[in-house]
Amino acid sequence: MKKPYIIKSVLFVAIMTLMQSCFVAKDYEAPKGTTENLFRTESTDTTSIASVPWNKLFTDTILQQHINECLQNNLDLKIALQNIEAAEATFKQGKAGYLPSVTANASLTHQELSSNSQFGRLFSSLDQYELSAKLSWEADILGKIRSTKRAALAQLLQSNAAKQAVQTELIATVSSLYFQLLAVDAQIKVVTKTLENRTESVEVIQALKKAGNVNEVAVKQTEAQKYATQIILKDLEFNRKVLENTFSQLLGKVSGTVNRSAFETQKIEAHVSAGLPVSVLSKRPDVVSAELNFRSSFEQTNVARSFFYPSLTLNATSGLQALELKQWFSTNSIFATVIAGLTQPVFAQRQNKTRLEIAKANQQKAYLQYEKAILAAGKEVSDALASYENETSKLAIRKNQLEALTQAANYSDELLQYGMVNYLEVLTAKDNALNTEINYIDNKYKQMNAVIQLYKALGGGN
Repeated sequence: MKKPYIIKSVLFVAIMTLMQSCFVAKDYEAPKGTTENLFRTESTDTTSIASVPWNKLFTDTILQQHINECLQNNLDLKIALQNIEAAEATFKQGKAGYLPSVTANASLTHQELSSNSQFGRLFSSLDQYELSAKLSWEADILGKIRSTKRAALAQLLQSNAAKQAVQTELIATVSSLYFQLLAVDAQIKVVTKTLENRTESVEVIQALKKAGNVNEVAVKQTEAQKYATQIILKDLEFNRKVLENTFSQLLGKVSGTVNRSAFETQKIEAHVSAGLPVSVLSKRPDVVSAELNFRSSFEQTNVARSFFYPSLTLNATSGLQALELKQWFSTNSIFATVIAGLTQPVFAQRQNKTRLEIAKANQQKAYLQYEKAILAAGKEVSDALASYENETSKLAIRKNQLEALTQAANYSDELLQYGMVNYLEVLTAKDNALNTEINYIDNKYKQMNAVIQLYKALGGGN
C-alpha cells in the first residue's frame, strides 16, 4: 500500500472516531412513579423490616437449615441462575459491538476457460491462490452500539432482579409453610388431648346413665361428639401430610417427613415497620425488574431511532494473491483494499418507521408495567400491615375467649354430675372451647404469617 493511502486511511479512522462524540440518542431518566402515600400506614419510620437479614428474622435453626437447602436445591432458582448466564452472554455481545470484526480467508480458485473467450485464447485454465483477512468496523456516531450495550446491561440486571424475586418468594413460602406445619402439629396435640378427654366423658356419661342422672340420648350425643373429634383429627393429619409434601417439593426433594421444632417456641423478633415508600422501591425485586425493563426498552427505542440516520463503516481487506503457488509469498503478491462508506437509508419498505413505532409502544408498555408494579407493591404492603394489626388484635381477644370457654367447659362437667345443667350445655361448652383453641393457634400462625408477608412485600430476603 502506498504511503499517501495509509495516511488517508489513518486520518479517516481518526475522523470517524471523533464523530462518535456526536451522540444523538436520548439520555435515560428513571420513570417517576407514584411514591406518595404508596401504602396505608401512619408510620414515618425510615427503617424497614426488609432491611433485616432473613437469618436474623427467622431464628429457628432448623428453619434456617431448610431455607439454605431450598436456596441451594430449588429448581425455580436454578432456572433463574441459567437466565442470568444467558443475559451475561448477551451483555458481553453488546460490549463487543465497539470492536471491529475480523475474518480470515484462504481459497484456491480453478477455472477452465472457453477457447472462444477473451482469455481462453491465451490460457486454457487459470488457478488463483489467495490468503487474506478482512476487517469491518462501524463508527458509533449515533450511539446505536452504546444504546444496544446499555439495553443488554439492563436485561442482565433485570435477570438478576428476577432471581432475587424468586429467592424472596422462596424464603417467604418456606417460612410460611414451616410455621403452618408447626401450627397443625399444635392443633393435632390439642385435638388428641381433647379426644382422650371425650373418651373419658363417654365413660362418665355412661356411669351417670346407670345412676339415672341422664338418659340414653345424652350417651349417644357424647359418643357423637367423640366421633366428631376423631374426624377433626383425621383432617388435621391429612393436612399435615399435604403440607409436608409441598414443603419437600420446595426443597427439591421427594415427599417425606419434615424435621421441625415446636410451635410454642416460635417467635418472630422484629419491629414491624413498613418504612417509607422509598424502601419498597429500593428493595422489591419486581419493582426493580420493572424499572430495568423500562430502561432496556428506552435504549431499544434509541437503537430504533438511529436507523433513520447514516451509518459510517470502514472495511479493509489485505493478503496474498497469486496465480502460481511458488509466487504466493512474494512481495508482489500483496494486495490491500480500504473502503470507507457513509450509508443513508432512503426507502426501506417502511421497516425503520415500523421498528421505531414498535419500540415506542414497547417503551410505553414497560412504563405502564412499572406503574402497575408500584401499585401492586403498595397494595401488598397495605394488606400485610392490615393483616398483622387485625390478627394481633384478634389474638388478645381470642385468648380471653379461650380462657372463658375453658372455664365454662370445666364448670359444666362438675355441674352435670350434680344435675345442675343438661348434657346439651356441656357438649356446647366443650365444642366451643375446642374450636376456640384451634382458632387461637390458627390466629397466632396468621399473625406470624402476616410478618412474613410484610417482609416479602417490602422486598426482604436478599
